[in-house]
Order: sequence, then structure tokens, then C-alpha cells
Amino acid sequence: MSDAPRPTSSVPVLPVRSARPQDAAALAALSEPFVRSGALRARPFQVYAWHATDFLVAEAPDGTLDGCLALRQHPETTREARVTGVLYNFCVAQRSQGSGLGAQLLSAALTESRARELDALFTATTGSGRLFLHHGFVEVSPHLAPKTWARSLDPRRNAKVFACVL
Repeated sequence: MSDAPRPTSSVPVLPVRSARPQDAAALAALSEPFVRSGALRARPFQVYAWHATDFLVAEAPDGTLDGCLALRQHPETTREARVTGVLYNFCVAQRSQGSGLGAQLLSAALTESRARELDALFTATTGSGRLFLHHGFVEVSPHLAPKTWARSLDPRRNAKVFACVL
């Protein structure tokens, strides 16, 4: 009997890296099915082009992007004078859903947030938020988030707001 650890999944772990400006088209293409389904709000291509470096991406061996998550430090502090970040445009390609890639991207974003010495992170989702809860986030009132970010949320989408103190 071997003492070697057994793999927990047959799905390979994809490397996560910072996106580059030349990834803008791939970011927009990866996001499009989620925009069509209503899970993500539509963003003009220029947002991906101008803010590509906000994104962490998981790149498949063939060079396609299988997942992305953007992290931006928010210029406005919260009422508690915390330096905050906002996670947005979180998506995983259909072929990689259920593989743990979303958790891998979220873990990378948390690591990056701590490296940037952020005090808290906020995000909004129209989904269950279960992944965020598993990573230390709690559902909060939008009033606790940076005001300008909270005002940018479309109330028709009924998104839940989550926060994590780092």
C-alpha cells in the first residue's frame, strides 16, 4: 500500500495569472455567455481593454481562458475607514464549471487582496453566493459597501452583496 497522496480530482488545475491588455478580447468572449444569461451585466469592450489588468485569469493548455475574476481597489473607503476592494466579472467557462476553478480563482484574488493590504472585499452576485460563503464572505447590506459601488448595482438584478474582512 502506497503512502503517496491520491489525487482528489481528475480535472487538471489551471495556472492563474494576471491578465494582460492583449487578453481583452478573450475576457469579453469568456464573459459573453454570462451576459446573455443575465448572470453578468453587459460591459462595453472598452472596459475589458482599459481594465484588463484588474483580472486574474485561468488559462487552459490550448491558450483559451477558462475563467476570470476582476479585483479593483476601490478609491472610496467605507464608513469604518477600511481600504476596500471590489470583485467583479467572475465567470468560469461551461466546460470547467464544477472543477474547482472558481474556488481557485477566488483564492488567488484573496491572496492578491492581502498582498495589496486591503482591509475588506465586496462583491455582488445574482447566484447563491455559496462559493463566497465558503471563502469567508458574509452577506451584507449594500449600505456597508463603498457608496459609489453600491449605487452602481442594478436593483432590477436582485444581486446579493457579500463582504470579507481580510
